[in-house]
Amino acid sequence: MTVTPMISVVIPARNDAAALGRTLDHLVTDVERSTPMEIIVAAAGDPDGTRAAVGDRARLVWPSGSTRAELMNAGAAVASGDVFLFLHADSFPPPAAFTLIAAALADPRVVGGAFEHRFLEPVWSLRSISWINRMRYRCTRNYYGDQGQFVRADVFRAIGGFRDLRLMEDLELSQRLKRRGRLALIRAPLVTSGRRFLTRGPWRTLSFIVWLLVLHTLRLDTQRYADGWRGPADRTPGSRWARRPDEAV
Repeated sequence: MTVTPMISVVIPARNDAAALGRTLDHLVTDVERSTPMEIIVAAAGDPDGTRAAVGDRARLVWPSGSTRAELMNAGAAVASGDVFLFLHADSFPPPAAFTLIAAALADPRVVGGAFEHRFLEPVWSLRSISWINRMRYRCTRNYYGDQGQFVRADVFRAIGGFRDLRLMEDLELSQRLKRRGRLALIRAPLVTSGRRFLTRGPWRTLSFIVWLLVLHTLRLDTQRYADGWRGPADRTPGSRWARRPDEAV
């Protein structure tokens, strides 16, 4: 008899109550509850706004750190599911997301995976960038946080969760998971806001990402650019750059 896995949705949120509220609305009203699931929000900053956005729709935890890696690890530490779905606070899974994850993990060789990526805003530059991203992750099988990474809970714990990185923790996790088994790409798109690209300039932001990927591939330091990518800790993620992204921070 096939056992339906319980899915823990872990959402990191840093000063992002408005986006978080929209994502929770979507999870509660638009995503099918065909499998057992729980929602955990690991938050930093804006306590009043975050509590109001969450209400009674999710378990809310307040880790001491504020990077995505720290928040997601803290959320996973209190999760009780068989599968973890790490979801950005401005991302919207497809309606059948949980069923699709369960189907992908019915193959015991699959340890995790992600969804296809699509931007929310109907802007030609974002459509072009999404197409470029699609070619990149389909060729490399390196999946990213804005695709909704999912992983078997026991595998996630066995590899030590996300590394303590301030930047590119999603890519690093994906590369380690590939050594453990297969990663599935669910062809239904997960829709993510392109606000960071629109605020900072689509092509400028893409160029910065490519630069970081080159540094990562060459095993050079990417963490020095973390503050430039994340923006000030007391502002909404994706805020306009306070300095050039190629400056040391």
